[in-house]
Amino acid sequence: MLDNLYNTDILKLSANLKNERLENPDCFARRVSKLCGSWLEIDLKVDNGRVKSIALRVQACALGQSSAAILYKNIVNAEVKEVVSARNSLILMLNGSDVSFPSRFSELELLRGVSDYPARHTSTLLAFNAAVEALKSIHLE
Repeated sequence: MLDNLYNTDILKLSANLKNERLENPDCFARRVSKLCGSWLEIDLKVDNGRVKSIALRVQACALGQSSAAILYKNIVNAEVKEVVSARNSLILMLNGSDVSFPSRFSELELLRGVSDYPARHTSTLLAFNAAVEALKSIHLE
């Protein structure tokens, strides 16, 4: 049953993250999963409603890292509304709804199996919740 969660694609995604920082980010957020202790920090630079650069620091399970890797690979040049839409669709998918993601974030479909494991939802959402929180902090939601 756990093969649905920890398949090869998810494990590959989780292996490719590196911790880094942006100098003088426009916004920052830190999110922590109280259930498992996973955490993520995000720095973003934004220009004209589009994300221009990202840096992450992540200490999370493979699912949290995979979600963060998907965000990292696809957020540059995304409009703020695409990031919010992807996060909202991820929440709905994890709660069992049939959803479609903004095309740049379609790889989130790989995480559909997490819907059967509510204890893993928070860590899976860390990166997208942090990105939306950071963007809200500069009133770009």
